[in-house]
Amino acid sequence: MTATDINTDLSVAKHRAEDLFRRKRLFALGVPSVIGAYLIYIFFAFDLPGLAQRASLENAITLAADSWSHKVHVNRDNRSGDITYAIEGERKGTYPDGMRPDWVSGTEGGLTIDLGAGHIVRYLPDRVTEIDVPGFQRITVQAEGRSLASNLPDDLPDWISATTRRIGITTPEGRITLTGSRSEVFNYFPGWELFWFTLDSPYYGQGLTAILFGDRIDPARPNIAGAVSDWWNNAMWRHKDVAWAIGETILMAFLGTMGAAMIALPLGFLAAKRFSPIMLVRAATRRLFDFVRGVDALIWTVVLARAFGPGPLTGALAILITDTGTFGKIFSEALENVDQRQIEGVASTGAKPIQRYRFGVIPQVVPVLLAQILYFLESNTRSATIIGAITGGGIGLMLTQAIQTQKDWEEVAYYIVLIIAMVMFMDWFSGWLRGKLIGRND
Repeated sequence: MTATDINTDLSVAKHRAEDLFRRKRLFALGVPSVIGAYLIYIFFAFDLPGLAQRASLENAITLAADSWSHKVHVNRDNRSGDITYAIEGERKGTYPDGMRPDWVSGTEGGLTIDLGAGHIVRYLPDRVTEIDVPGFQRITVQAEGRSLASNLPDDLPDWISATTRRIGITTPEGRITLTGSRSEVFNYFPGWELFWFTLDSPYYGQGLTAILFGDRIDPARPNIAGAVSDWWNNAMWRHKDVAWAIGETILMAFLGTMGAAMIALPLGFLAAKRFSPIMLVRAATRRLFDFVRGVDALIWTVVLARAFGPGPLTGALAILITDTGTFGKIFSEALENVDQRQIEGVASTGAKPIQRYRFGVIPQVVPVLLAQILYFLESNTRSATIIGAITGGGIGLMLTQAIQTQKDWEEVAYYIVLIIAMVMFMDWFSGWLRGKLIGRND
């Protein structure tokens, strides 16, 4: 090799190295540039500055507090003068006659509400309300028809909002809302009140020891039977309805998943090339799978709800249709990969075609099929929660109703905890069942 050839080879290698480094530099610069441009697009497309302006930390704190606490309402009807006490403002949580919170004193002619830390509210005659807040002047409000007259100054702090029709005061100890027709005080306390027994139950306020070992509380019923009955029929937290709703959700997922598996298995044979030699049949079956699984279960839910009306069965059918397409594709791919030697071994015994499928094919694909079915059963339990919110069934409907009220956030937290527990149980159950049916590889 001459010196000229060596120089030529070095020159070519140098150019290749320079091209390689140039491409690497462009790649190292181009990828971050594309990612940065995409992030800038997201910043403006999703209006992140406007979202930051609309965000309210105070509302988020209130929502978080409502999820683990409850509030007691003290209402005065400014027309009739009647005063009611209710937990969460619900009729089911109203204090019976002769019972009221211990931080309320006086009579209807002059009621004193002690919110704590020097925050005092007084319901006085002639529809007058007085409010004492430490560090601020005494607030006096007079209801006159639909309007309010007060001694509030023009320059109000941010914890007071006032118009001639409504005055709202929010302090760390509670909230006060005043209108021409109603004066309302909200006092917050930690915990899910009335979770076990409502105020009208004889077991309210009784300890576990008194129920299990004490004298009979309700003369008509044994303590344990009566306590379980009152808890189960709790009108505030609706434990019986919640249990039924969870059962509906699991049933929706079970019927949809198992129904889809039973339909998809024979169709999977039609879509598998090894068992369906007619190309037209295979193509039609596979396009059917693409169609039914290409439309999300929520869309099928809306369509079926118009056809059959709302209900758990509609949700089960939506899951069944979507999963039929998914299972069909999975099952057909599993059938494509079966071991032909096992089929030939069964055929050598003189078995008929159906017997070959039963003893030569099915045992090979059962582990794959069961694993997929159990996984989708677990996944569809979560999906059934969302579908139930549309079709009007299951725990999803109760969750949606609680969210729409915009006040019962402790119930929302309760339902979310139950949904998480249900998913965890289904995860454990599907794993346990998978181990029993298929076996575990240690």
